[in-house]
Order: sequence, then structure tokens, then C-alpha cells
Amino acid sequence: MKDTALRVADFKDSIFGVISRLAREHQAVNLGQGFPDFDGPDWLKEVAYKKMQEGHNQYAPFHGTQNLRQEISHYYKNFYALNYDPETEVTVTVGATEAIYLVITGLINPGDEVVVLEPFYDSYVASIKMAGGIPVPVTMHAPDFTIDLKELEAAITPRTKLLILNNPHNPTGKVWDKSELMGVSQLVMKNDLYLLSDEVYEFLVFDGAKHIPTATLDGMRERTITVSSAGKTFGLTGWKIGWICANPSVTRACRLVHQYVTFAVSTPMQEAVAEGLKRLPDYLPGFVELYKGKRDQFYGELKKLGFEFSIPKGTYFMMVPISKHTSLNDVDFAMKLIKEYKVATVPPSAFYLKSTEGEKFLRFCFAKKDETIKSAVQNLNRL
Repeated sequence: MKDTALRVADFKDSIFGVISRLAREHQAVNLGQGFPDFDGPDWLKEVAYKKMQEGHNQYAPFHGTQNLRQEISHYYKNFYALNYDPETEVTVTVGATEAIYLVITGLINPGDEVVVLEPFYDSYVASIKMAGGIPVPVTMHAPDFTIDLKELEAAITPRTKLLILNNPHNPTGKVWDKSELMGVSQLVMKNDLYLLSDEVYEFLVFDGAKHIPTATLDGMRERTITVSSAGKTFGLTGWKIGWICANPSVTRACRLVHQYVTFAVSTPMQEAVAEGLKRLPDYLPGFVELYKGKRDQFYGELKKLGFEFSIPKGTYFMMVPISKHTSLNDVDFAMKLIKEYKVATVPPSAFYLKSTEGEKFLRFCFAKKDETIKSAVQNLNRL
């Protein structure tokens, strides 16, 4: 038989799937893959069931139900004073991962360069390669995961078309401040680039940190493509409801790809998320408090075990330095933890192309039940 496509020849299984499989095989407590092991709000699940009973079970309009697109537009206006036309600037997708794929496929030609800030979500690079683009890594340097603007500027060439920024940042938990975002944005405008702003953790910020959408900065509204997701906001990652907010030209390109990839997204789930977005002001305080409590609990336990690092200000991840506990690199230490200590984490070197900094860390997900965190801590205590 003939070979498969060259575009996937160097692809490997996602690190998330690999770690979850190993966790099952070794009966390890899974703090690896980034999803809660508890359910989202009952009231929202009841809304979804009601929408099914009401007959919202056939194909939705391919760009998203009118109700959901309108509510996405409303919340961006109410929370951030951003005005997106629900007819021409909002597209509903199968989670944020499809949204990222659509943006990259709709914009990138073979040979175009895309700047990715490492450590990065692994689908960025896969999507770039499938489009024939060239990923160009720029490192966010530990321990504060800051960007050297001179390094960033040096990475931009006449072939650069897009820069991808994730805020709040997975896997580090960093929340970008305004001065950092302005520094990146000035380079984007100077070089006439698009910026893909992955903001799926926009509401998971703690300790007074503030999420600033890149599109709110002066001059960035038209060139920023914002991606977000209901899965993270409502703790219902299996619903896979994401969206893209972008100018009409970019939106049209994304929709042209979307109609031939998934065509449409689950209708009753879209209608339920539309109702959920209406309740954000009442829902979010409890949501943030829940995850802050889990973060504080797990961080305190890791400190007792001798792990030294700054508490993350956003997301539900911690990038934990391991050099005081082992001479192994991240992959080998992660395997040791799974097999000998029954705790699964993600080795973040999978999120780097250039730097070896990831070999000195492990990524933990603390979006877990109290008993899950307690079991993991008990196992880690044997270290």
C-alpha cells in the first residue's frame, strides 16, 4: 500500500493521550490531562436536557446557533467593551482546538511562518504543519515565563504572518499584564501580523490578577483573532463548544474551512451554553472560588514536599520545578512517578521546540476532586 501523507509523517501521539493511557495502565492518580474529574453545574446540564426535550436536536446553522452567537457577542461587550457582530464576526466551533485549526488553516499558506511562544499548547504546531506553515519558537523564560522582546523581534521575518499568544497561559499559569501584552502587540502592528489570542482560561484568574483580551489594546481589534471555550468556563470539556471572534474577512476564511471539517456543532449544547453565558455574573464568583481553593490546597501540599515555585495566577495548571527532587529529566521523572509513585503528570518538554527549559519541570493539573488531590499528595509524600 502507498504511504500516508507526508504532512503527518513526523506526528506522534499527543502527550496528553499517552499520559492518560499510562495512568490507566499503572492505576496512577491522573494529574496530567487538563480536565476536571468532577462535573460542571447541574443547572446547566438541566438546561441542556430541556433543550433536547424542546427539539433542538437537528443540525445547527454551520456558523453557530443565533442564540449562542448573540450571547457570545453580548458577553464580550459587557465584560470587555468589545463589539463583535454575531452575524459576521462570531463563529461557533467544536471546542477551542478546532477553532485554532480553522484560524491557522484559513490564514497560513505553505512557507508562511508562525511565531509560537513556548511552552505552547501542542495543537498549535500540529495545525501549523498541516497547513504547510513553519513554526518559529520564542521561549518564555523561567521562572517567571517572561518574553524577551528583542528575541521576539529577531524571530519575525518577512515570511511571518501570525503570532500565537495564550493568555491565561497553559501550561505555566501565567496571566499576562498589560505592559507585556502591549510590547507584543506593538511588534505585531509594526510587522503587520495577525495575532491569534487563545483565551480559553479567561475567567480562571486569581489573587486580583486581571485578564486583558488582546483585542482591547489600541490598534489590535482588527488584527486579533480571539478564541475561547465554554468547556473551561463551565467545567464541561466534553461538550466541546468553542468560538472564534474576528474581523469579517478572517471570519469568512475560518467558516469556509469549518463547513468542510465539522460543518456544525451540537445543537442542544449550543443552546444550553447560550443560557449559561447569560448567567455569567452570578456564576463566576463561585467558579473562581472553587478553583482557587483547589489551587491553594495543592500548592500548600507541594510546598510542604519541598517544591519551590511561585503560585500561578491563572488556569488550573502548575509548572513545578523538579531539580531539587531528581537528576532525571522531565520525561524520565514523569515515567518514574507514574510507575513507582502512582501519580501521572505531563512532561512539558513536549511543549517546546527550541529550549530545554521544559526538562526541568512537570505540569500538574489541580482541577480535581479533593479526594483525588489527597490521594496524589499521599503518593507524592513517598518521595
